[in-house]
This record gives sequence, C-alpha cells and structure tokens, in this order.
Amino acid sequence: MDATPAPRPDTLPGTPGAAVDTAVDDGTAPRRPRVAVVFGGRSGEHGISCVTASGVLRAIDRDRYDVVPIGITRAGRWVLGADDPTRWSITDGRLPEVTDDDAGAAVVVPLATDDSELLGLPADGAARSLGHVDVVLPLLHGPYGEDGTIQGMLDLAGIRYVGAGVLASAVGMDKHYMKVVLEGHGIPVAPYVVVRPGRFAADPAGVTAEVERLGLPVFVKPARAGSSLGITRVADLADLPDALRVAAEHDPKVLVEAGVVGREIECAVLGGRDGAGPRTSVPGEIVVVDPQHAFYDFEAKYLDEAGVVLRCPADLPAAVEARVRELAAATFEAIGCEGLARVDTFVTEGGEVLVNEINTMPGFTPFSMYPRMWEASGLAYADLIDELLQLALTRTTGLR
Repeated sequence: MDATPAPRPDTLPGTPGAAVDTAVDDGTAPRRPRVAVVFGGRSGEHGISCVTASGVLRAIDRDRYDVVPIGITRAGRWVLGADDPTRWSITDGRLPEVTDDDAGAAVVVPLATDDSELLGLPADGAARSLGHVDVVLPLLHGPYGEDGTIQGMLDLAGIRYVGAGVLASAVGMDKHYMKVVLEGHGIPVAPYVVVRPGRFAADPAGVTAEVERLGLPVFVKPARAGSSLGITRVADLADLPDALRVAAEHDPKVLVEAGVVGREIECAVLGGRDGAGPRTSVPGEIVVVDPQHAFYDFEAKYLDEAGVVLRCPADLPAAVEARVRELAAATFEAIGCEGLARVDTFVTEGGEVLVNEINTMPGFTPFSMYPRMWEASGLAYADLIDELLQLALTRTTGLR
C-alpha cells in the first residue's frame, strides 16, 4: 500500500499523453477511445449523479476522447443525454434530473461480449448506431448503479468501466457488510447495531437496549444509501422509532452507529498501475460551521455551500496524516476496490483514527472533496479524469 505523498501529474505513469489508441473497425487508422458517461439513475441520489456528470462533461479532454452522454431516468430508461454541462448543473438551488423530455433517442446497451455498439432508438422507431464504446464512466451514486448492479451488466457485456467491480461496489454500498469486511482485516470502525426489516416492530425493547449500549448520541442510517440521505442524529431514545422509520424509507435495512467525537477527515484513493498499490492523496477536512446543521447532512453537502468549510489539505500532525492515509489504502484493498474511492474517517482528540466508510464512486464535481484532495496533491481535475479512464482502458475485463 502506498501512503506516500501523491506524485505530480507529470510523474504519474501514463499520465497524461498515454491514451490507448483504438483501431477503427476496418483497422486502417487509430481513433480516440470512446467514453460513455452514464449518470442519473433510479436511486435517491439521481440529482447528485447529474451534477457529477456536469463537472466531468465540462472537463474531459475532447481532443483525447470521444464522449457519449447517457442519462438514466428515475424510471430506469436509458436515453441519449444532452452533451451540455449547464443542463446538468444545480440551478437556483434545484438539482437537475434526467426526464423523458431528454429522450432524443432511447439507448440500447449490447450484452454480447463481441459487440460494444450502442444503438439509439428515436421516437420514429428507426434504430441507428451510436458507435462502439471502449469504456464506460458510470457516474451513478447509490443503489442501481454504485452497488454492483451496472458493474455486473457491463461485465456480462465485456465492456471496460471506471471504478470498482461487482463485489467491491456491493460491499462499499452496504455499510453493514463494509464494517464486517473491515473488522475482518483489523481496520478500526465505530461500534454499530444492525436493524433488519421487521426487527424493531417485533422487539422494540430489545433493539432499544442494544442501541442504548452504544451510548448517545447515535446516528441512524440507511445501510445502502449515500449523500447523507435518510440519516438522523438521535440524542434521545424516544426519537429512535422515528429515526428508524426515516432511514427505512431509503433502505429496509438500517444501521445505528455510535456517535464519535472527532474531526471528519477524508482521503482520496487512486488505483495503482501495473500491480502497484493504491495511491493516496493528502487528506481533507469537513467542518460544519452553520449551527442549523447538526452534522454533515444532505443540505450541508449540496445546498448550503456557506454552511460548510472544506479544508484541504487538513491540518494534521504528520503521524496522524500518515495513519489516515495508511487506513485509506488498507480499506481500499480490503474490499478489493479498483480505480477510485474516497475513504472517510474520524480522528479523535487522542489521535485515534476510525474508518467511517468507503465511497466507491464519490462526488466528482470540481468542488467535491475527492478531486479537491487530488488537486492539493498535484493532480488537476482533467488529468484525474484522464488517469481514471486510462486505468480502466488498460484493465483486463472479466472476473477481477
């Protein structure tokens, strides 16, 4: 595992200037790799995924890559999206959304391993080719995208993609099993209780007693959701039933986690090249300065920019920074992650570091913590996108 300072972009192997040339169908001339940028989706993080796509579409190097934007509506329809970053930006505090109005053509994805040609189905029903795709950049957050589902589909089709595979995506999405895996690797996590569907209704006193042993406050979270959706801070056990109900609106399995008094420190991880270990960025810190936010919730993350301070790099003692980076790399490897991840930790007053969670497809706007931490480490946003695409293009397809 590599917890040393990240090299500058011009020293990263293959970055930039090492694009994988792909022959055209007749083999007579090279062409630029074709990237399908996929965003939206069926999860509650649909709008955040669109915002992430806005940043990537604006920054991806069009001289090096051909880009096909593909939006997925909330109903799961795949459509040819607008190649317009402003269409997918936050406007007047409103998150963007892929709708049927964006459907200039429905998109059909091939599942045969010898065919990577996308088909467009316009309203008139006359199918047309959208070209072959060399790599997919799945900018999907939450269930039905970040949880191994789209990764499995792409594996069936033999199409390369950026980021973690099926198992790592599923484990990273499920906070319960993520903790089980990390604990099995000796990585410290906060104490927790799992409340499966129907358990609280069958034994409210038993569940409450288990939660009480964690100590208050606790954080009640959907086990398989992101962007702080459905999370409630509970300082009074009388509020536990309502908090469980809110979390269950996003996922029937709920995690109740002991509150940790400490700083929220994040670290960005980038997969290694040619068998080398993962690379880690300088850590960053999230500081909630608006008292109306009890913690770093959805509103604080995306809709109240002035209420949160993102410090990058974080002001940490050298030994603590090294420990954060060590645990970030260890977490990345423990779940078998690939490509990219953001590892969130707590640092206590005594300097102890606990891993909160791993995010296998973190927010990726230019202002998100993941690219900001790499920027502070010497790797610019556009170069980071290029490096992720190169990692995917050079990766072997199939079981990993």
